[in-house]
Amino acid sequence: MITTERLRLRPATMADVDFWIELHADPEVNQFVGAYTREKAETRLRGIEDSWAARGYGLCVVESLATGEAIGRSGLNWWEQFGETEAGWTFAREHWGRGYATEAGRAVLDWGFNKLELDRITALIYPGNHPSIAVAERLGMTPRREEELFGKPCVVYALDRSEAEAAAAAAAKAKS
Repeated sequence: MITTERLRLRPATMADVDFWIELHADPEVNQFVGAYTREKAETRLRGIEDSWAARGYGLCVVESLATGEAIGRSGLNWWEQFGETEAGWTFAREHWGRGYATEAGRAVLDWGFNKLELDRITALIYPGNHPSIAVAERLGMTPRREEELFGKPCVVYALDRSEAEAAAAAAAKAKS
């Protein structure tokens, strides 16, 4: 479990199937990540549970610390076809514009680099997904290459651990 100033990220499980379906039912939310039927959500959540068991990481349900309400999802996802770990974020529309995706994304990157010792973390973003591009850029990620994901072109943003460490050192120096 990861806790930030305003959020709690806990591993997504099969118990989250109704939330998963509801989160992705909004056309504004699912325009880039797709909607989920019950069967598709159950399959996805089983895969997430398998990832936690095999790799020690996966996607999380993001809850508000203030209310305990599930407001989105974030976490790390292994992409076998790319041989890379991706940080992702998706939030219910009523929680957009509050900095939650950046807060969760920053916590996920810190976790991936500092606890899991990953060397690089990516974000696969479809063209036109300007809010996710803005989050990736706020997190220090830069576009590295183009790929195809689920039959559609996407841009792979990335941040290397050395870049994250250098940015943290510069921020610490600026504070002193």
